[in-house]
Amino acid sequence: MPKQSKVSTVSVIGLGYIGLPTAAMFASRKVKVIGIDINQHAVDTINQGRIHIVEPADAFLIAVPTPFKGDHEPDLSYVRAAAESIAPVLKKGDIVILESTSPVGTTEQMLQWLSAARPDLCFPMEGVTAADIDVNIAYCPERVLPGHVIRELVDNDRIIGGLSDACSKRAAEIYRVFVEGELLFTNARTAEMAKLTENSFRDVNIAFANELSLISDKLDINVWELIKLANHHPRVNILQPGCGVGGHCIAVDPWFIVNKTPDEARMIRTAREVNDQKPEWVLSKIKAAIATLVATGREEASITVALLGLAFKPNIDDLRESPAVHIAKKFAATSQSKLILVEPNIETPPAHLADQELVSVENAIAVADVVILLVKHREFSAIKAKLNTNTILIDAIGIDAA
Repeated sequence: MPKQSKVSTVSVIGLGYIGLPTAAMFASRKVKVIGIDINQHAVDTINQGRIHIVEPADAFLIAVPTPFKGDHEPDLSYVRAAAESIAPVLKKGDIVILESTSPVGTTEQMLQWLSAARPDLCFPMEGVTAADIDVNIAYCPERVLPGHVIRELVDNDRIIGGLSDACSKRAAEIYRVFVEGELLFTNARTAEMAKLTENSFRDVNIAFANELSLISDKLDINVWELIKLANHHPRVNILQPGCGVGGHCIAVDPWFIVNKTPDEARMIRTAREVNDQKPEWVLSKIKAAIATLVATGREEASITVALLGLAFKPNIDDLRESPAVHIAKKFAATSQSKLILVEPNIETPPAHLADQELVSVENAIAVADVVILLVKHREFSAIKAKLNTNTILIDAIGIDAA
């Protein structure tokens, strides 16, 4: 159970989807929290003013983005900037915890950046005894589900990967402030790989389902019925296919493994390629539907296409790495048909789709010639019964599938 911690102040660097809820959990346990973010809007909104990292803290949690650049090469510039921003105020007894999903070896790289910036402090490096360490360092990945972040921050088990046993124990003290789940101790590299492994496992299993949908379509088989029947086997649990894979984790993290071990990560690479190609398959289905209408004498420019859902998963507003957004952007750039968008969880289209019309589901199905279901939002559950008899429906997510 959570208990009163000896930690009095925690600094959270990065106030996004993970950093802000984490900061809130510490604050709810009467720990003073200093929040830092490069986004001025976030700072103004959360703190009603600017914030400075000039007041000492006991713990620094780094939860900044770790995207990739170029040929799926990890971009650690945000982690480096965060580490170097806190380095001037580090003091003996502090701990720095990296939470960002990161390639194996990132925590050790962060150690190098910190030690270079503060040669006056002793960090957990080879040859340094636990008694001599001034600043502890650990890697503790988040593992929460969007839409359930607060509950899972408290309830989920947490992996604690310190650069030494002492670092792990110190990190455990921090998380015991609010975590009720089990704290699992390991080293930093294994902790980093554990987070990547969890998301890669999901990616591979989704890729199997998505590949089944391609095969079933070619063989004129209802993939949803197929999966339902196969899942009656006591040791089979196939996931549901969709229009691709999105989000800041599953769509990105497996590439960190591939980048580090390209010759060995063959299945992980293939799964990523299968899932990355699924939006293109959906686009081909849309083009085929338009071609069917054109064959009846319709002008392509007179055809209205409605894309239902832009979020990367059901019933949330998160558009990060969303395959539905990719489909919308590419369709808008390549088709003469009119595009309308339906996303009940946002009020305005994202910037890169600002020229497109965002409408209600009722308005969309009233005027659309082609309707494409891309996300299994609850608002779409009964849509089939509401469609006009001549509307072409492309169901990429199995709206009726259990």
